Amino acid sequence: MTFIDNLNKAIGKAVSWLSLILVLVIVVDVILRYTLSITSAASFEMEWHLFAVIFLVGAAYTLQEDKHVRVDVFYHKYSEKTKAWVNLVGTLVLLLPFCCIAFWESLSFVGSSYELSETSPQPGGLPARWVIKATIPLGFFLLGLQGISVIFRSISTINGRV
Repeated sequence: MTFIDNLNKAIGKAVSWLSLILVLVIVVDVILRYTLSITSAASFEMEWHLFAVIFLVGAAYTLQEDKHVRVDVFYHKYSEKTKAWVNLVGTLVLLLPFCCIAFWESLSFVGSSYELSETSPQPGGLPARWVIKATIPLGFFLLGLQGISVIFRSISTINGRV
């Protein structure tokens, strides 16, 4: 599963640079708004587009690095083998089915947007809305791939190979 891990690591590190760009866009937007009273629908949309890409495409890297939000009370006290079982069952029962459904359902969402040549409904907004919508299936595909890696890593831990 080295290929999946390397792929998501490279994508995650590349996407992390979008955080800097997002901060710069926000700073410029705030300065222009409060000093020159200049505001733009495109800048607002660019902010949430960047955030969406960071969140959706970076989710797989976050899972790989085990930095995702984990709502647990007991997990941190478990042995490595028990954690591997929890990760295995959780990935098989929750993560992969959710990723498959979200991926499949989002394809028609993106396809419709592309066919309609959807643009922003706001005057001065960004064109080609399908581009940002395409990050939905991409993000869930990468997250599902990382889930497969988690499954194999968990099985290795359970079998005592790690």
